Amino acid sequence: MGFVIAIDGPAAAGKGTLARKLAAHYGLPHLDTGLTYRATAKALLDAGKPLDDEAVAARMAASVDLANLDRAVLSAHDIGEAASKVAAMPAVRVALVEAQRRFASTGKGAVLDGRDIGTVVCPEAPVKLYVTADAEIRARRRYDEIVARGETADFDAILDDVRRRDARDMGRKDSPLRPADDAHLLDTSKMGIEAAFQAARALVDQRLDP
Repeated sequence: MGFVIAIDGPAAAGKGTLARKLAAHYGLPHLDTGLTYRATAKALLDAGKPLDDEAVAARMAASVDLANLDRAVLSAHDIGEAASKVAAMPAVRVALVEAQRRFASTGKGAVLDGRDIGTVVCPEAPVKLYVTADAEIRARRRYDEIVARGETADFDAILDDVRRRDARDMGRKDSPLRPADDAHLLDTSKMGIEAAFQAARALVDQRLDP
């Protein structure tokens, strides 16, 4: 495994944007592992398969093409809802974690972001970041994103959704969301993306040039 930067955290904490900036800065490939669960869910929905059949979902997960993950398509709300159910299935997680590890082990390194990168997917990663923010802040960011796209949004509904996802992710029996013991905590509640990037870059540079 090359130089892997593992970034975990709850929904809308800013980890995806941070991961993309770090990947661009260091010239490393980036994988948003959440999209792999969304791609699995979309495959099930497109095929008209039930979302509670773990064996079928695991087969779909094993065929996900990591090189063809369309963020715009996979960001649809119905796909996100289905992905949350699919992600709770141990067999699906086994299949996707295997694919994510293959992605991380090729070339000189990679940046991966998700819910269990530092704890399960790449526990040996030299840099582990846990990016978080207050639930209200994260809900406001998601609300602003939706409004910026010209769509209507209900802040209270988004906040409820954020809290529900947190409870589901943190309470999951298999690979619950939690910071790795050696992860650096980055709270972006009062921090813009550029400040978060500079803080993360300093931590990465420290490992690259100790």
